[in-house]
Amino acid sequence: MRELISAEAIAARVRDLGAEIARDFAGAPDLVLVGVLRGSFCFLADLARAIDLPLRIDLVALHSYDGETGSDVRVLAGPFGSVRGASVVLVEDIIERGATVTEAVALLEREGARSVDVCTLLWKPSAGAAAGRYVGFEIPDEFVVGYGLDFEQRYRNVPFIGVLDDDEKRAAAGGG
Repeated sequence: MRELISAEAIAARVRDLGAEIARDFAGAPDLVLVGVLRGSFCFLADLARAIDLPLRIDLVALHSYDGETGSDVRVLAGPFGSVRGASVVLVEDIIERGATVTEAVALLEREGARSVDVCTLLWKPSAGAAAGRYVGFEIPDEFVVGYGLDFEQRYRNVPFIGVLDDDEKRAAAGGG
């Protein structure tokens, strides 16, 4: 696996994002971080610890798939607590096409959030989707794993962001 972003660079950027969010939401009466499962779990945990404000944490689970009519996103679960009247920061692992984050924002708005801002660890501008308010890293159009991101449900525990070679992809997919 080729390392694209080191664990040290991720930790430093997460600390910076946490400080920026803490500054921007100082005095907000009800701050809620809402992580998009499953990929955001590492980022969500580290980001929450980097924000020096009282906050709540919640989760949403969405399923995205490409169908005949384009990309469809279905809400599977969450948010589990109320976000009505809250300032919400949606925490996403990666924004590529933007369909998942668009549906998650719409869901939180329907649930009555006062505001919804997006914080993504990774953003691929080549995919054409808008970045969130808070962006960790802009990356090239490569398939990445690690720090919560997976291939065939593997590699989420890798502490850095990496790019698999073809042999690793075949092995993870059960092809040898």
